[in-house]
Amino acid sequence: MFNLRFAKDFFLHRLNAKTRHGIHSPFVYRLVGTVIYDKNTKKVYTEVEAIRKKLLANDQTITIIDLGAGSHVNNNRQKKISDIAAHALKPPKLAQLLYRIAADLQPKNIIELGTCLGVTTIYLQKAAPDAKVYTLEGSPETAAVAKNEFSKAGLNNIDLVTGNFDDTLPTIINSLDKVDLMFVDGNHQKDATLKYFEWCLPKVHENTLLIFDDIYWSEGMKEAWAQIKAHPQVTVTVDLFWIGLVYFRKGQVKEDFKIRMN
Repeated sequence: MFNLRFAKDFFLHRLNAKTRHGIHSPFVYRLVGTVIYDKNTKKVYTEVEAIRKKLLANDQTITIIDLGAGSHVNNNRQKKISDIAAHALKPPKLAQLLYRIAADLQPKNIIELGTCLGVTTIYLQKAAPDAKVYTLEGSPETAAVAKNEFSKAGLNNIDLVTGNFDDTLPTIINSLDKVDLMFVDGNHQKDATLKYFEWCLPKVHENTLLIFDDIYWSEGMKEAWAQIKAHPQVTVTVDLFWIGLVYFRKGQVKEDFKIRMN
């Protein structure tokens, strides 16, 4: 049922989504043309994908604690790092899109919910080298692997916080004067997604960008995405199917865009 529903949603998105042609918003037109559709090879892609390749070859077994899969009971499992890398890391195309978006925005702070093995975190830090990155992970042994990768990559401006997002995220948000960029991954439940969104609202500003992962993951996530789009503080949203971008640009006509990823 999930696969049929997901396939239907994907087909409808492809049917209704636009390319940059026909977009009348100069802001979104530039974003699509110069950032989302940028196909130029970058040196950083090779550097970070080399890290992914090593993780895919790592047969060490660790205990993972899944706090965000929809259950109130901690789900502890033994998994090989190679299996986690193969199935839980963002694929290169999406991770590199996140890199381009962050590089274009140049935020002063980045919050990532769901470190996993740290590949996306590294992309985000390399996109904005002067930004302070706060990456939150619920599974201690997974976080330890990521922390080791950060150290080997020589990235010293990443604060990796382990624990339940309900406990760790409010502390991070409250410590900041404003939130520049937040990538919401790691928990695909409607109520949790809306809660994280609402916690950020007092700290958003003209150039804040919130990115929500897996907005078509479930009916609940689709409902959460619809509520986020409808919020009066939100002015522009960009639905790329795999992720959704949320902007708070004052003076901008409120519009929702569905864009086809090439």
